[in-house]
Amino acid sequence: MQTRELLAKVKKIELKTRRLVDEITGGAYHSVFKGRGIEFSEVREYTPDDDVRDIDWNVTARIGTPFIKKYAEERELNVMLAVDASASGLFGSGEHEKREQMAAAAALLAFSAIRNNDKVGLLLFSDRTELYLPPRSGRMHGLRVIRELVAMDPEGRGTDIGLALESLAVGLKKKTVVFLISDFLDDKDYEKTLKIVSRKHDVIAFRVLDPVELKLPAVLKGLSLEGAETGRTFFFDASTSGALRAYEKAAEALHDHTRETCRHAKVDMIDVRCNEDLVKPLMAFFRNRRGKR
Repeated sequence: MQTRELLAKVKKIELKTRRLVDEITGGAYHSVFKGRGIEFSEVREYTPDDDVRDIDWNVTARIGTPFIKKYAEERELNVMLAVDASASGLFGSGEHEKREQMAAAAALLAFSAIRNNDKVGLLLFSDRTELYLPPRSGRMHGLRVIRELVAMDPEGRGTDIGLALESLAVGLKKKTVVFLISDFLDDKDYEKTLKIVSRKHDVIAFRVLDPVELKLPAVLKGLSLEGAETGRTFFFDASTSGALRAYEKAAEALHDHTRETCRHAKVDMIDVRCNEDLVKPLMAFFRNRRGKR
């Protein structure tokens, strides 16, 4: 992609996202993620107005005078966007591919974080780590994140969510809000790693699927299908109602397994489809989160 074309696409995404960010950040993002933690501020001598439960007994015993620990609300958050760059994201039965919807979701979340003065980072992954940008703040860094999303040219074709989670476990030292954006079409078991990462970080699974991956339209003849990540081709007879029901049942089982994996790891999930408005499912997620809190 030429530099001029790339910059034009980044600018278009920024302009389109600006309106959506106003909807997302109208209190929803702030109320869900702000003020979630506290950080150590200082140790100072105890006064009669202080709560005795705040006394730091180790310091008190060492010095011989009561001291308390003071904490301040942690206002700045780390937000990490872990985006699936595997070849299955190139599928789309309508106007847009799944990868485009993933990039749009990541852009919306990136600018929402920047608007709230949070730090945002990016992990692009396939069956390997394609790119890792540590969380930083500022509009220019947000534009860098969008540029990398638009220009992604992954070396790998497969999907390894477990490996991506391991990269996050190693790279993220501070508690982070992690949006794991993927179609979750991974036949490897990553539940254990997801549980480990979600114990330290706030992980949200953002699943993007094409409607055809849930329900196949009726066709007169069979279909010749090619796996985007494996390159293998196979024939599927989609001309009978029995075959279509079998397809839907298998698809439902696959996607239910992903949801159960997230539930076991205590990870919330946002489900969106290609060509779907991103604001509605995001706002539903924020409302649900506020209800839980």
